[in-house]
Amino acid sequence: MCGITGWASFHHDARPQTRVIEAMTATLAPRGPDAGGVWLGEHAAIGHRRLAVIDLEGGAQPMPDRPGAPTTVLSYSGEVYNHHELRAELRGRGHDFRTRSDTEVVLRAYAEWGEDLAEHLDGMFAFAVWDERAQRLLLVRDRLGVKPLFWAAVDGGLAFASEPKALFAHPELRPRVDADGLREAYSLLFNTGPTVWSGVREVEPGGLLVLDRDGIRERRYWQLEIGRHTDDREATVERVGQLVGAAARSQLEADVPLCSLMSGGIDSTVLTALLADELRLREGPDARIRSYAVDYSDQAEQFTGDVLRTGHDTPYATEAGAFIGTDHSTVVLDPRSLLDLEHRRAVVVARDSPIGVGDMDTSLYLLFGEIRRHSTVALSGEAADEVFGGYPWFHNLKALNAGTFPWLLVTGDEAAMPLNPELGLRIGEFCADTYRSALAEVPHLDDETPAEHRQREMQYLSLTRWLRQLLHRKDRLSMAQGLEVRVPYCDHRLVEYAFATPWDLKSFDGREKSLLRAAGAGLAPDSVLYRPKNHYPATHHPDYNRGLQMMARDALADDQVRAIADETRIKPCLDTPADRLEWGHRLRLERVVDLALWLDHHKPELAV
Repeated sequence: MCGITGWASFHHDARPQTRVIEAMTATLAPRGPDAGGVWLGEHAAIGHRRLAVIDLEGGAQPMPDRPGAPTTVLSYSGEVYNHHELRAELRGRGHDFRTRSDTEVVLRAYAEWGEDLAEHLDGMFAFAVWDERAQRLLLVRDRLGVKPLFWAAVDGGLAFASEPKALFAHPELRPRVDADGLREAYSLLFNTGPTVWSGVREVEPGGLLVLDRDGIRERRYWQLEIGRHTDDREATVERVGQLVGAAARSQLEADVPLCSLMSGGIDSTVLTALLADELRLREGPDARIRSYAVDYSDQAEQFTGDVLRTGHDTPYATEAGAFIGTDHSTVVLDPRSLLDLEHRRAVVVARDSPIGVGDMDTSLYLLFGEIRRHSTVALSGEAADEVFGGYPWFHNLKALNAGTFPWLLVTGDEAAMPLNPELGLRIGEFCADTYRSALAEVPHLDDETPAEHRQREMQYLSLTRWLRQLLHRKDRLSMAQGLEVRVPYCDHRLVEYAFATPWDLKSFDGREKSLLRAAGAGLAPDSVLYRPKNHYPATHHPDYNRGLQMMARDALADDQVRAIADETRIKPCLDTPADRLEWGHRLRLERVVDLALWLDHHKPELAV
């Protein structure tokens, strides 16, 4: 896992601009704490920061296809899990290898297949290839968008980076936010392509971009499609088990310490059990995988359920660790660490965005920091809810019948930070237009019922929008701590199979994630397998609420914050007794604090 950046321009000679590419690359140092490098040619500059995971000695980047006078140069972030198979195939096609890294496999795959190489890769990745002979830049992003990749136009070409902060180290690019950017950020619709930053775009998940002297061309090499599902229930459960198991096993390779995130829910517990079994097969019966969960110092005494949480995670995670036989640890955080201004600022800097989920972001950042003391790679159960229908909106008639994105109904307007009406953003119209466009993308079968198609819409929206912001969050906060997080449930073969599976098979036992529960039978305690869906934990301590209210008051003293936020609708949240502050109102305060930190650090030009 790494950070990539650079630019290509046909109007300027890049070779004298070493300081620029070094400055861009330096902004990504947390993503790659082990090494860094740059390469400059006449019309391209490429930078790389490395977190060494596979072939620690041989995977240095930017990687040229040959020393001296390269014809292609690669800057690559991520992991290609089928690199052993591809290496064998490419050797059979006459390619020689200097290293055993998956990076070189990607480089040789480009030499063999050109821009079609993406279709041969299984994994999570974002990379740039500069082709010196063709004078062409290729940007590629993995199918589900696990790894980020941003770009912006510069004179005669474009600049690219794993994070927008690297783009703003380029002399032609400045952090600027207009009304469109605020709509993108605060509508919570999670569009891909446009960002909060004016002129900065994402390469689409499953997409690639080509820049040459003819201009910029973008296309998708993968997207969600629907095929005929012919397996019965027994065969479907068996196939799901095979796909989940294969994804887990393929992602266990690393030349550095590896662990699992295990919250005590079905997703992470089943995954951890598969990893533990595979590790014992490879290393012997005494091998134990490390597993980690997060908790708060007040949780056992202060826990109260809310719209997203039904129970305390720690007892379930502890039981699952004993059942599987992991080396399990619970990282316990207190309100002071969550309120620490430097921790919160680090989170906002990592995100490059004012939009987050407050203490849940800070706690995840701190959890990753603790894990990084012992491990370099962690595996996570992210995406199982989207793949197997785990969220409440799959099962709630109000959500199914609503004419909007289902997650907007979870807490209603109370969780969204109210924006200053003088901005005239017309969020409601923007949301309605975006929703219609999103539904128009959903594939369908001619003979499917309206109820079946509605469930497919819900899954499509969850996989193509909701999941993307979760993946952004996990990538940014883990990489800010120099930790690689892998997500086996994002394996595209599993996603494709589950997406084509009819809803009655996904919910055959009358509740969420029926297929995963059946496929995971025997891998986790029944208490975990049959536990209701529980979201990432949040602290319930009144001291945290009081501290947050104080921070929000300070934030509202800033003129720029008040220019964006509707102060009159936030003040009631400030005056609510700390022990009665509802989660939705608290999230409103979290976003005011994050907005102030974002404005202070990034100092964007506000063109609204």
